[in-house]
Amino acid sequence: MNDVLLDIRDLRVTYTTEEGLVVAVDDLNLQLRRGETLGLVGETGAGKTTTALSIMQLVPSPPGRIETGEIFFDGEDLRRKRLEDIRNVRGNRISMIFQDPMTSLNPVLTVGFQIEEAIMLHQRLSQRQAGRKARDMLKLVGIPEGRAGDYPHEFSGGMRQRVGIAMALSCNPELLIADEPTTALDVTIQAQVLELMRRLRSEFGTSMLLITHDLGVVAEACDSVAIMYAGAAVETADTERLFTNPRHPYTRGLFGSIPSLDEDVPRLSPIKGIMPDPTELPTGCRFHPRCPAATGICAERTPVMVAVEEGHEVDCMIYEGLVPEARIGEKED
Repeated sequence: MNDVLLDIRDLRVTYTTEEGLVVAVDDLNLQLRRGETLGLVGETGAGKTTTALSIMQLVPSPPGRIETGEIFFDGEDLRRKRLEDIRNVRGNRISMIFQDPMTSLNPVLTVGFQIEEAIMLHQRLSQRQAGRKARDMLKLVGIPEGRAGDYPHEFSGGMRQRVGIAMALSCNPELLIADEPTTALDVTIQAQVLELMRRLRSEFGTSMLLITHDLGVVAEACDSVAIMYAGAAVETADTERLFTNPRHPYTRGLFGSIPSLDEDVPRLSPIKGIMPDPTELPTGCRFHPRCPAATGICAERTPVMVAVEEGHEVDCMIYEGLVPEARIGEKED
């Protein structure tokens, strides 16, 4: 059996706005293996959530549009499926935990009913059987089953996030997309949610796409990582390799912005500048205006993804031999 569950090829997603055409995702290629967790990392505006919505076929149209690319799930291209078939996949074989559970839960329906609804739709159970399973799912994520009759506003942020996880896992999906599930939570609740997701992944054998900008969460929960910048993946590797040997200047910049427990440094080294305007992306390499190693060719030519070692690919002209790697250290000093 093919061990690749999700295979995204040359995905391009745009939004038409009054300011112009926004290229949210451009020429994106990703793979997720069965039973593993892939971390999608990048600054706000990198295209992470748009990638997730594309997988779910939920890109709002208009103004959004998937222009090109293929999204293979278990060997089938989701873009070629009929809407009815997509609805059978969405919430059933592929589920998503949204970034803000308060906006993804219906405020006028009890949390128990909202979980029951998905179960009855996809698993053809009676309302009584679905209600029993919904209460079991709440217990599984640490919420007393007696609270199934409560409304979303009666829960704290961490508890609402648990409800979202229970709902997403209620149909035993093969793929779980978690869009920054711990961003709004305090550190203690964040640790509990990560442990819960890790335990449930182990119990159900679910593959996971974890969207985050927190490298600490990636180290804790992911098997592999894709670093995104301005709609494109600039580096992909397994987690250990990326953390011990980051190659792309942007990835190195992300690590340089994190306080270290092992080194005593007077100041952090943040990435200078800001993300480019998506309606006016730079020519050539998109990161070159902020890159400490950039040369003139970086503004003229678009880099290609290069395999620097097995399972480790980088989208940078340093590894095409067109820019000397030593320039990174020279400019930062």
